Amino acid sequence: MTPALFIAGTDTGIGKTHAACTLLHALRAAGYSACGMKPVASGCAETPDGLRNDDALALQAASSDANLPYALINPVALRDPLSPHLAAAHDGVEISLAPLHAAFERLNTSHQCLVVEGVGGWLVPLAPGLFASDIARQWQLPVILVVGLRLGCLNHAQLSARAIVADGCRLLGWIGNRVDPAMDAPEENLSTLCELLPAPCLGVLPHGVAPALAAGYLRAAVAALD
Repeated sequence: MTPALFIAGTDTGIGKTHAACTLLHALRAAGYSACGMKPVASGCAETPDGLRNDDALALQAASSDANLPYALINPVALRDPLSPHLAAAHDGVEISLAPLHAAFERLNTSHQCLVVEGVGGWLVPLAPGLFASDIARQWQLPVILVVGLRLGCLNHAQLSARAIVADGCRLLGWIGNRVDPAMDAPEENLSTLCELLPAPCLGVLPHGVAPALAAGYLRAAVAALD
């Protein structure tokens, strides 16, 4: 079992969290202990327990142990729903990889697989000279790319895949997510993606199906991690 992997996306709002949570349920259904992590999250709400992000909470709930400390799941929680480098500046903090990696190591040693979700697209800036891609690159994590199936996905998917490979990361495969149920020619677009992307399709998630119920669609993804 691959001990840890990185979930990247072709853009923001294309279902990285949905895919990551579905993968966590698929791993657990296959008998593995698995945990989700979102190292950096912007757009967090004030709660009595501190800043909380809906995506990070979803990953926490989908993990084998839903009672892990939130600070391990989401070490950097930022208030404003902006690019992380801007949200961090508004909060008066600067993002660095060291505290993120410390939380990563704690989670990684206690689970068979750690699913690390990125923020936004591959090259979203976190701080001066630091990008979301650096999490996968410096931690040497294989990457699964989530492709939001909508108009424009062919271009976005190819550009993202090229960037991932150019950065020296292993593109393990990609997951299609039907974010637009009214998309024209969806099967033809899927066929084109299979032809153009340099890694296999690990599953296609239907629109509007909860992660716990969609786990069966990612059996190929689990098999790819063995």
